[in-house]
Amino acid sequence: MQYRPDKFKRDLSILGFGCMRFPHVRGRIDMAKSEAMLLSAVARGVNYFDTAYVYPGSEEAVGHIVAKNGLRSKIYLATKLPLFMCKSRTDFDKFFNKSLERLQTDYIDYYLMHMITTPEQWRALCDMGIEGWIDEQRARGRIRQLGFSFHGKREDFVGIVDARDWDFCLIQYNYLDINNQASRSGLVHAASKGIPVFIMEPLLGGRLADPKSLPTGALQTMNAANPSLSPTAWALRWVWNHKEVTLLLSGMSSQAQVDENIALAERIAAPNFLSESELGVIDKVIGIVNESNKIRCTGCGYCIPCPAGVNIPGCFAAYNDSYRRGRFAALKPYVMATAALTTKSGLASSCKSCGKCEEHCPQSIKISESLKTVARRLEPFWFTAGISAARWFTGFKAKK
Repeated sequence: MQYRPDKFKRDLSILGFGCMRFPHVRGRIDMAKSEAMLLSAVARGVNYFDTAYVYPGSEEAVGHIVAKNGLRSKIYLATKLPLFMCKSRTDFDKFFNKSLERLQTDYIDYYLMHMITTPEQWRALCDMGIEGWIDEQRARGRIRQLGFSFHGKREDFVGIVDARDWDFCLIQYNYLDINNQASRSGLVHAASKGIPVFIMEPLLGGRLADPKSLPTGALQTMNAANPSLSPTAWALRWVWNHKEVTLLLSGMSSQAQVDENIALAERIAAPNFLSESELGVIDKVIGIVNESNKIRCTGCGYCIPCPAGVNIPGCFAAYNDSYRRGRFAALKPYVMATAALTTKSGLASSCKSCGKCEEHCPQSIKISESLKTVARRLEPFWFTAGISAARWFTGFKAKK
């Protein structure tokens, strides 16, 4: 297993075990298979395990397996505070203590503020007393390192990174998200401030691992370059090639996935190990995928920031995804990428047709008209009501 240091020089396996996708049987986590997978990963050097309060049954499963096998001192546990469920400071204690109980531990190695999307949201939490609460938990040794996970617009990511001295952050990043969400520029910015960056969705929810989800031309390009490498291998190796990346999370749901991912992590060299020709293969694959899109957006980002706050590349990415995976499957990335649950969202329907973005688009996309198309497909009649209800339930009310 290869390792890279965190902010305090602790060695973390470059492959982290994402515990959101444990195998299930009859609607419940299959404990026997999950335990075998986790123990196999630990035996082969994986030492970072990520879960969250809101992952159904995950914290309980991890806690049971870790306690049963005496693993607590051998691994690092990460879990997350469900910010959207916190209405007051007392909720911080309620959810944190429940996570400790489920995980059968008295401290968390890496604790994340779950799904911060805007600087305004963070300031609202500060008004609730989150920073004082964090300081108290750290003084008691119950939180060892503090970070946040991010789903939102790249311009907001920088503001959150700069809001405090974070110990680490977790972002979505893969070869199709170079210019989406936090983006490559956000990755570089966080690393430049000495903040270790952990990666989620390196396979884009499995899309980059599934041959059925990739254009035939993309698969042919990979196979012609190196038939021994699977689509999974190309995608994970590309992420690990970044010197700014500390580790990536893989939400493994089978022993075969554990075996393949660990085998890849064992062979990875230092950052920047990919050759120019290998990087060229990925560039060709990106081009082929972009050519297959309904809207030929490359995600370059020249069109943003938008005066109306629309996350144009994020809207187009979700729209194109809706034709590959289905409309309902694309709604989650659409909500995430556009920060739809906040009052400062960047939905396609927010477009004012000012035309400023079109002046800068290298692809000459008729952006205003295309955003109307996106809104028709991804914002059906029930969408606005659903988002309003979700905002009310979660309390996501950004302060100016």
